[in-house]
Order: sequence, then C-alpha cells, then structure tokens
Amino acid sequence: MTAKQPDWEAIERAYRAGSLSLRAIADKLGSNEGTIRSRAKKHGWQRDLTEQVRTATKGKLSRTASRNDVTQRDPREDLQIIEEASDEAASVVLAHRSGLAMWRRIADKLCVALADMEVTEDNHDKFARSLNAGVDAQLKVIKGERQAYNLDTEEGDKTVSDLAALMDELSTEA
Repeated sequence: MTAKQPDWEAIERAYRAGSLSLRAIADKLGSNEGTIRSRAKKHGWQRDLTEQVRTATKGKLSRTASRNDVTQRDPREDLQIIEEASDEAASVVLAHRSGLAMWRRIADKLCVALADMEVTEDNHDKFARSLNAGVDAQLKVIKGERQAYNLDTEEGDKTVSDLAALMDELSTEA
C-alpha cells in the first residue's frame, strides 16, 4: 500500500494564510513540518496574507450575532462599509494632525519666548514654571504627532522617553 500524497495546494494556502504554525499545518494536512519548510523555500512561498487574514478575522468577530451567516452577504456591501469607515477614520486623523500643528506652533512660540527671556532673581521661579510647562507641552505634541502619523514603534517610544529625560534634566538646571 502506498502512502497518500499530501494536498500541496491546501498546504500552500494554509502556509500563505499564516494563521497556523508549520507543525499545525503538517498535523492537519498530513505532512511533515520539515518537508513543508523545504517545499516552501523551494517554491518561494511567502506568508504574505497574514495581515489580511487577521483583519478579516477581526471583522468577522466584531459582527453582531444577527449577521452570523457571512456567506450570504454581498462582498460589495463590505467594501462600501470599509470605504465609509476608513473615510471617517481618515477624517478624524486629519483633524488631529491639524490640531497638533496648531499646538506645535504654540509650543514653538513659548520656546522662542523663553529663549529670549532674561532670567533674573525676581523671575527665575516663573521662568522655571514656564520652562516645565513648555517641556510638557512639547512632549505631548511629539507624542500626539507620533500617534497621528503612525510613527509609534519601540525605538520611537524610546526616543521620546530619552527626549523627555533630557528636557527634564535641562529644566532642573535652569
């Protein structure tokens, strides 16, 4: 009796979807993890649909119970919903960016005013409070801009926290 040949088309689809581990694909579709790995390398398979699968899954999970039967829905309806929701989200983000630009200009004016201000014994306490307020405003604008422009990363967050520490240090020296 000969061994049953694996369904390589199904294995490739599962591999490209990226939802299952290689071991899970091998167990589910009757193959060997190492064989799948080498065949994927040989044929240049990429786990390129992972994000789309994740997005579609989230969408399916968030639908109400009354809309359980996804197969009877018109895909054009989904595209229209996606288009409307993404237009709304883009509008909100653009408004955030516009507001942040205004706050950036205000923070920059405060920075210029403080840079030109002469610090004396009579005003050093007011200067220190203004400096702290300016540093706080600057950090909040930076954080808001990073979020509004999708720049948040571990490295970017470290840069912001390093900048905050430096600005705190500078404000205590004043």
